[in-house]
Amino acid sequence: MNFLAIIGRVVFLFLQAAGRVGLFATASVSHMFAPPYYLRSLVRQMMTVGYYSLPVVGLTSLFTGAALALNIYEGGSRFNAESVLPSIVVIGIVRELGPVLCGLIVAGRVSAAMAAEIGTMRVTEQIDALATLSTDPFKYLIAPRVLATTIMMPFMLVIVADTIGVFGGFLIATGKLGFNPSTYITTTVDFLEQIDVMASLTKGAVFGFMLSLMGCYHGYYSRGGAQGVGVATTNAVVSACILILLSNYIVTEMFFGT
Repeated sequence: MNFLAIIGRVVFLFLQAAGRVGLFATASVSHMFAPPYYLRSLVRQMMTVGYYSLPVVGLTSLFTGAALALNIYEGGSRFNAESVLPSIVVIGIVRELGPVLCGLIVAGRVSAAMAAEIGTMRVTEQIDALATLSTDPFKYLIAPRVLATTIMMPFMLVIVADTIGVFGGFLIATGKLGFNPSTYITTTVDFLEQIDVMASLTKGAVFGFMLSLMGCYHGYYSRGGAQGVGVATTNAVVSACILILLSNYIVTEMFFGT
């Protein structure tokens, strides 16, 4: 009986949290399209999320593409299928590794920063002060962050991650494994389809929305001073990573499920 009570309590708490996140997401989206618009804040967030994340996203993608090429070549050589290397590298990077790695990296960097910044404003009562000055915190703080991340993830970071990841595989294949550069590029371009790029960009937009929403949500409801801000930051990163992996499967099923 106690065991059933524990399960019921866990389910109730989960549904309660899901409902709160759903209401927070609905309010965030509705405030994006209603005036007033804080364009300066939006541009600043786009720079923070997109431009300043490029170095770590680029380095991670380069080394991931290079390692993927080595693994595929070694595995393919066991049954004389080394020639499939360009095809598998481009599919693996564009469909899966590019957007997912990009999402997890940006979740660690951006979600934590958003939760810490908004959480600090919450515990120091700066958000209450904004409301007192007739400034809607959702319009001024939440909507620009969520919108900027949802735009910059697919149209800057994921595109860069995909391109540099494929380039990393190209460098190893032509510089170490003896592939002809012209043949490698031709095979890569011929094998890549429009639906692969669309799936990658869709994942980027979904991941951007999820990770920024988790950062803002946990920061907005943080309590308990500096310790509460630390807990909110940790919860933001963990929940963002879980939602990214979950939504990755759902989007993949939508595009490529049979």
